[in-house]
Amino acid sequence: MNYCAIDFGTSNSAVAVPDGAALKLAPVEGAYTTLPTAVFFNTDENTREFGRAALAQYIDGFDGRLMRSMKSILGSPLAENSTDLGDGSAIKYTDIIAIFVDHLKRSAEKSAGGPISRAVLGRPVFFVDDDPRADQMAQQQLEAAARSVGLREIHFQYEPIAAAFDYESHLTEEGLVLVADIGGGTSDFSLVRVGPERMKRVERKDDVLAHHGVHVAGTDFDRRVELVTILRELGYQTLDPEGREIPNRIYFDLATWHLINTVYAPKRVSELALMRHLFLQTKHHDRLMRVVERRLGHALAAHAEEAKIGVAAGGETVIDLDEVEDDLRLAFDEAQLIKAGHDETQRIVQAARDTVQAAGVAPRDVNAIYFTGGSTGLAFLSGALAAAFPDAKAVFGDRLASVATGLGIHARRVFG
Repeated sequence: MNYCAIDFGTSNSAVAVPDGAALKLAPVEGAYTTLPTAVFFNTDENTREFGRAALAQYIDGFDGRLMRSMKSILGSPLAENSTDLGDGSAIKYTDIIAIFVDHLKRSAEKSAGGPISRAVLGRPVFFVDDDPRADQMAQQQLEAAARSVGLREIHFQYEPIAAAFDYESHLTEEGLVLVADIGGGTSDFSLVRVGPERMKRVERKDDVLAHHGVHVAGTDFDRRVELVTILRELGYQTLDPEGREIPNRIYFDLATWHLINTVYAPKRVSELALMRHLFLQTKHHDRLMRVVERRLGHALAAHAEEAKIGVAAGGETVIDLDEVEDDLRLAFDEAQLIKAGHDETQRIVQAARDTVQAAGVAPRDVNAIYFTGGSTGLAFLSGALAAAFPDAKAVFGDRLASVATGLGIHARRVFG
């Protein structure tokens, strides 16, 4: 019976299936073998779209509900709640996750040419920081979603360890590798002993010397970018007539993917309309009301992400906010990104140091840092991590596919 390996990521997802004696990534959206983790419930046409198509339909202005970064909800009180789809119907967040996992499973079945009931699923080192009970709940919720769509035999593997398996498949000698898996929602690190002889073993627990992670990653940088650029043009951190900062909850919710829709609740819109007297510059209130009334929150978040990506390797870009106000454009460069994400960068680098320290290994004994995950494309972030381990060789894997490939290698050992 066939099996698959599912990398359900915060920002992007992929699935691997056996291909004879080898592995392959299944097409999950047209010919693409990775897709953004997004679902759009199109209430105009009563359809569901996934990945790039979901984002495109939302941006094109179809009525409906866009869900993105669903993985971030796992383990939180929000996970078991329901959300309005915009047509009077509601759906539980965990059921949305099941719908997306089902899309990945169906893609795997189409590629494998038959039904699949066995799977290895990736998971971050911590779904939720500093809360073991919530972390356990998150895995149980993901497992329940997978079982609800027909996966009966399920194994979990830590995502950074899976990435180590992918890296190891190219090695000719033994060594210590620090896997830095920095995605959209989590930054996970594993110090793993790897080598061509070791990769023949099914049980590799003893080769994992330490793993650690923090719930800080790509979407946190997006959030910072949005707050310090876009949302300042809507009044964030400005003062009211009495010298107090404008209440900031509305801004933090607008900058957090899974909370954006809460801003559109009629009660909150009414409350916001009554706050006009607090704004010394009424244009800020006008822009804020326009964003809320036109439901532009996800579009603003997408602009922030695009700006981050636009300067990821250096240089500068322009954030075009024409949909908020004619000719509203903001210059943005890498220096602003580095400044905005300073605290997040420090937390991620410290998590890497803590991982190596927990293993009782000196930084100089780390042979390589293996970078995977979409956010390792941020040059300043991967540079800061490399600088913390100057004796280690920096190796860049497939940012979006190495975890799925590694999970596939593990699935082959478990099921093959």
